[in-house]
Amino acid sequence: MFDRKMLMIGASLTLVAAPAYAFQSTMPAQSAPAANPAPAGSTPAATTPSAAPKIAQGATVYDPKGGTVGTIDSADAQYAVVATPSNKVKLPLSSFAAGEKGPVIAMTQAELDAAAQGATKQLTLNVGDTVKTAQGAEVGKIEAVEGDLVTVATAKTKAKLPKTAFAMGDSGPVIGMTAEQLDAAAGAAGASAASASTTPQSAANPS
Repeated sequence: MFDRKMLMIGASLTLVAAPAYAFQSTMPAQSAPAANPAPAGSTPAATTPSAAPKIAQGATVYDPKGGTVGTIDSADAQYAVVATPSNKVKLPLSSFAAGEKGPVIAMTQAELDAAAQGATKQLTLNVGDTVKTAQGAEVGKIEAVEGDLVTVATAKTKAKLPKTAFAMGDSGPVIGMTAEQLDAAAGAAGASAASASTTPQSAANPS
């Protein structure tokens, strides 16, 4: 029996419909290759976690297996717009990893297009709905909807996400992270909150 954690994961999980759909993948840059490991003996689009990806206009963006996703249409200090043949999708720079051939994201071109198209659909979020990734893998179920916050329960944890973290897929709501990534983000948020809570207490009770 595990201890469920109720954690609030904030603005790092954001999906907003816009002229260039702002779909924020929540995959940390260094985690992209782990989500889609390459077959043994091959190293396509291998990433270099220690190096920052070079995000420049015109650069080709790849998926973790080396497939072409699109090109960088524009970029600023926080976001980059990736242009596929069908869509322009605004991603945070934290969605990119450094690959051997160029910047890498955790989605294929088809998955990114599907996520962008999902942002235009009417989003419905109901208790009991199954939440999936854009790839169709189950993340968890919606346990509560309170105002602008949605509680998603995975097999290991619970996390409160803003409604803007969701898009409407073909079979229900989707988010930009797997169950494992959501669990990891929840664990990191819990550790950060615990650390922050001990600091004021120490200050209030000096030795």
